[in-house]
Amino acid sequence: MGFKRKKGDGDGEEMESAGNKRPNFNGTERRRSVILPSMIKNKDKRAKVYAKQKHEKKVEKQKKIKARDAAEKQALELGEEPPQKMIPKTIENTREADETVCRPDDEQLFADIDADEFNPVLRREVTPKVLLTTCRFNSTRGPALISELQSVIPNSDYRKRGTYDLKKIVEYATKKDYTSLIVVHTNRREPDALLIIGLPNGPTAHFKLSDLVLRKDIKNHGNPTSHEPELVLNNFTTRLGNRVGRFFQSLFPQEPNFRGRRVVTFHNQRDFIFFRHHRYIFDVKEDKQSGTKGKDGAGKERVKPRLQKCGPRFTLKLVTLQHGTFDTKAGEFEWVHKPEMDTSRRRFFL
Repeated sequence: MGFKRKKGDGDGEEMESAGNKRPNFNGTERRRSVILPSMIKNKDKRAKVYAKQKHEKKVEKQKKIKARDAAEKQALELGEEPPQKMIPKTIENTREADETVCRPDDEQLFADIDADEFNPVLRREVTPKVLLTTCRFNSTRGPALISELQSVIPNSDYRKRGTYDLKKIVEYATKKDYTSLIVVHTNRREPDALLIIGLPNGPTAHFKLSDLVLRKDIKNHGNPTSHEPELVLNNFTTRLGNRVGRFFQSLFPQEPNFRGRRVVTFHNQRDFIFFRHHRYIFDVKEDKQSGTKGKDGAGKERVKPRLQKCGPRFTLKLVTLQHGTFDTKAGEFEWVHKPEMDTSRRRFFL
């Protein structure tokens, strides 16, 4: 006949509590592993354990915040320096060291800037004039993007591509005194690339285009005016990034009209260039929080600024940068993106 095993015999001691120690075969003691919510099969019990662990983490975090604030307050009362604030680690501030990062004391950089192709436009010696066109086989989205780029870039004209070769279009644009040529490439009825050619001496930049949203698809969008926009360039820190930033800058006039309140932004983050077009608006609202009233008995008014999206918006990623105008056979490339460059998440080139 069989018999029931006593609770205290042998391996049954392990079931008494999760924190009990059990001797191993080699004489050392080992702890039972911590139970994770994913190890519990019962849905209700799993949810309760997860909620309890989440609450404990939140309480512990609040305790740390209170202790840090108390230490900072005490240091200020004693006239000492407060403890240094902890800076969270991000991919941007832990990027790999790069020798090409621009420095304010780099004389060679300023010498190259004074001698580059964009200098006449940026010194206001030449007024920028841009020609826009599409690839040979385009869809309705290509010309739609071009029509919105015309409202963004002043002094820009659109010409149908037809069957003309790109080199002949470059010659035509040079004769007509255009300073830049922009070609919108489409694939499967969707714009997927942007080719920007500086005239007459280059350079030529090829960008991959993604996440395109036209003006009509933006909720509560505004219609831009004909005023020259302000230009904002963010995070173009390396020599290559500085060159690309100056290329974008050469597309726009260097005398913005601030009455139009238009802003065009090229924001570089992890080598992705985000294009945004906004207009800032000043709303006059009645301040209900303050009890003060004006002479008429009405509440005091305050001005609240906000941004209104004008569109379009899209994302660019640099593929190649070529010396001179477009030439696929004999062209010399300054920079080419290759798959082996993407082996590290903390390596950036712009």
